[in-house]
Amino acid sequence: MNPPLDSASQAPFVRRATAPDGICTLTLSRGDRFNPLSTGMLAALDEALDAAAADPAARVVVIAAEGRAFCAGHDLVEMRAHIDEAWQHELFAACTRVMLKLTCIPQPVIARVHGVAAAAGCQLVAMCDLAVAADHAKFGLSGINAGIFCSTPAVAVARNVARKRALEMLFTGDLIDAPTALAWGLVNRVVPAADLDATVATLAQAIARKSPAAVALGKRAFYAQVEQGLEGAYDTAGAAMTCNMLDADAAEGIDAFLGKRPPNWRPR
Repeated sequence: MNPPLDSASQAPFVRRATAPDGICTLTLSRGDRFNPLSTGMLAALDEALDAAAADPAARVVVIAAEGRAFCAGHDLVEMRAHIDEAWQHELFAACTRVMLKLTCIPQPVIARVHGVAAAAGCQLVAMCDLAVAADHAKFGLSGINAGIFCSTPAVAVARNVARKRALEMLFTGDLIDAPTALAWGLVNRVVPAADLDATVATLAQAIARKSPAAVALGKRAFYAQVEQGLEGAYDTAGAAMTCNMLDADAAEGIDAFLGKRPPNWRPR
């Protein structure tokens, strides 16, 4: 199913570019192989996310991909070539580090999805804060078709869609189409392929216009409270709102609102 393993002489696994509007795009650049999450790809994505998080000009991060698919999951050729416990453990540990980093960096992360997002590729979509898909996109937890239950992708997908829908995807390995993914809550928007870039840009720019400090604080608080019980979640959220109200951008935002003028946010 997969062409030969990557060569060290090839281009970077991930290309990073930050536009003047503050949109930082990380592009998976193994389109000829459907952008598998190989060890090389995971290391490059981990490094690119760190660089984006540290970039003061980056307000929003977009995960995009070259070629005919977003991401086909892990590299089965590479996995089959390393059948030893230590190597396999480190592969999934590296993948977990990247997936968690998507929620930990201060900027919102948007998945720009075209083609297929399967197995760990579907996990990548589910772990992004937001996702916009082309109407031809398909999503699946297809590892079971190769005798591999998608246990780690299930962690992300089951936090986006209802349990029985996640289990259907896991047990059957069948792909769902973009409208179904939208109805199930896996993506935020589905648009014609010709409108994908413009829709992602519009969403990203709407976020980029907000206070970077408030967005970063709010993202951190959201993920801290969402897995807690109700009382603990309110404690976490209340503490976050207290910190938010003491931030200079809150004072600026309120004054701008009351004064009917555009706010002047602090840079990141």
